[in-house]
Amino acid sequence: MSRILMSGGAGFLGSYLTDLLLDTGHEVTVLDNLCTGQRENLAHLDGRKGFTFIEQDACDPPPLDGPLDYVMHMASPASPRDFLQKPFECLRAGSFATHNLLELAEQHSARFLLASTSEIYGDPVPEHHPQKEGYWGNVNPIGRRSVYDEAKRYAEIVTMTYQRERNLETRIVRIFNTYGPRMRPDDGRVVTNLVCQALRGEPLTLYGGGQQTRSFCYVSDLADGIVRLLFSDEPKPVNIGNPYERTIRELAETILKVTGSSSELITKPLPFEEDPRQRCPDITKARTVLGWEPKVSLEDGLIETVKHLRAKLERQPV
Repeated sequence: MSRILMSGGAGFLGSYLTDLLLDTGHEVTVLDNLCTGQRENLAHLDGRKGFTFIEQDACDPPPLDGPLDYVMHMASPASPRDFLQKPFECLRAGSFATHNLLELAEQHSARFLLASTSEIYGDPVPEHHPQKEGYWGNVNPIGRRSVYDEAKRYAEIVTMTYQRERNLETRIVRIFNTYGPRMRPDDGRVVTNLVCQALRGEPLTLYGGGQQTRSFCYVSDLADGIVRLLFSDEPKPVNIGNPYERTIRELAETILKVTGSSSELITKPLPFEEDPRQRCPDITKARTVLGWEPKVSLEDGLIETVKHLRAKLERQPV
């Protein structure tokens, strides 16, 4: 049985990882300041053997009892709305928190896993599409969206420097668009925006005309890939995401089908001029090294996501 510390474990993805690790026999201590995480995501684990929750910022040394085998840094605001509303929190999560948790991992001789992002690739050009791990990226370093992009790029080089200079075992996962139950209705992500608009009977907003592409991976598939990477021997970054590329317009049309909504589609300008035009992972490495690829179809995943968001909206005060 391994002892794992996970920052950001009350978040959408972090809570699924916590479930999966506990279910496979590990002890998990979650460290989360609830900046964007939700305590309700972990409420079903209260009192469960092997689970501990500490409400604290990942930038501060955690009060720990005993050794650690793994440190997973999942903490960061991670939606477009968060980039605008919590820019300093994004920057701190990528910088101070990454340093703090790397130091902690070194003290315990623990393996460290960093949750990075496809956003480090920025806006791809055709010869770098789909994105492979060797692509260096094309990121605007001073845009409003860049508080997230550049924080993650910085976190990656800090992690690799600990690996090279301190001989710390590290893993880096580059996460592509993810969706599923436990997402916040107001998080500003495209799936939640469109599903909530459909459920409210509002027009579905397609920013930039909806021709930009994304690749949507269901959260349980993503969690499985990350855990495989955590326990693998792969020391360099690995893309985890769905390689099936869709336009945002196609996503909206699928959401209308799943919800049964008769809402119309309308277009608006992009909220960020540096919003990526194309996003799709090359997962050859994940298939080869981890034996991983996603299994849940977009429609099946959206059915579960719609159930969750419908229930959340029904509980909201009128």
